Amino acid sequence: MIGSTSYPSALVLVAAAIAAVVTGIALVPYIRFMRREHVGQQVRADGPKRHLQKQGTPTMGGIVILAVALVVTLIMAPKTPYLGLAIFGMLTTGALGSLDDIESVAHGRSLGLTPSQKMVGLTLICVIFTLVAVNVCGIAPTIRFPGGAVVNLGVLTTAIGGVQIPWLYMLFDFLLLAGFSNAVNLTDGLDGLAAGTVTVALSAFSLIAATQSKADLAVLCAALVGACIGFLWHNCNPAAVFMGDTGSLALGGAFASVAILTKTEIFSLIMGGLFIIEAVSVIIQVVSYKTTGKRVFLMAPLHHHFEKKGWPEQKVVVRFWIVSAAFVVLGAALYF
Repeated sequence: MIGSTSYPSALVLVAAAIAAVVTGIALVPYIRFMRREHVGQQVRADGPKRHLQKQGTPTMGGIVILAVALVVTLIMAPKTPYLGLAIFGMLTTGALGSLDDIESVAHGRSLGLTPSQKMVGLTLICVIFTLVAVNVCGIAPTIRFPGGAVVNLGVLTTAIGGVQIPWLYMLFDFLLLAGFSNAVNLTDGLDGLAAGTVTVALSAFSLIAATQSKADLAVLCAALVGACIGFLWHNCNPAAVFMGDTGSLALGGAFASVAILTKTEIFSLIMGGLFIIEAVSVIIQVVSYKTTGKRVFLMAPLHHHFEKKGWPEQKVVVRFWIVSAAFVVLGAALYF
């Protein structure tokens, strides 16, 4: 238990510190190897012109983030079904991202898996995740709103062979897992943007898990925070490495997984407000262009719109960090 003599809270901070140092060190030979093998990022042809200089920058750094966070967590965290399921959500979305990255690098273009292929993968992940959450971890198919109101999403539950299938709650979980995985992925478009915003969000989730005496999830979040900080050392502008879809999809998956396991789903929608805004900006852009032939933004996701308006990349990143932190503080305040 966090704060008890059996599991001192200081170990959560130690997990973050170790992950930060190890990730920062491990990325040095990783970057060197990726450069030697000429495995690099494919930049969008319609993006800001100054992004063309990023073409070929080593990518898939998310592999290092996930590997370090996983090892640190398995060494330091109590082993529980909750932890296993959170790791499942993180690694399976990361694996889906890896397929996307490999497809992109292999074909030398910025597009990887098709949207339908991603949705099939995310649907399968969500079905397994929800069934295990409800039937093994004992997660109630309910959602809690600020103020204490609870809505039961288990009203359409059926049982097959003793396995409870909460259809409505499964759909909600899918929207959360698929939504945040893709939203963080869309946010990962500028040096340090995704890693910085995820660091703030998962720091809050580590605190929330700690207050719920879920040391397993608190350590996992802390290890991911530390790994993201170590990654930022190399990812700050000008970036020496990108996390790729491997990292962004996995971090979004971890964010949603912990939200479900700590029963903070609605609060996560507030804490992840920046990610949602980035995703919604893409939806608005696509719908507007297909229906009217006009674009609402100079370029989507939203961070590129401000780049097109002439904001330096560092200014966009830092200001988005601030906005993200404000959403996280608001969501955490409503929870506590």
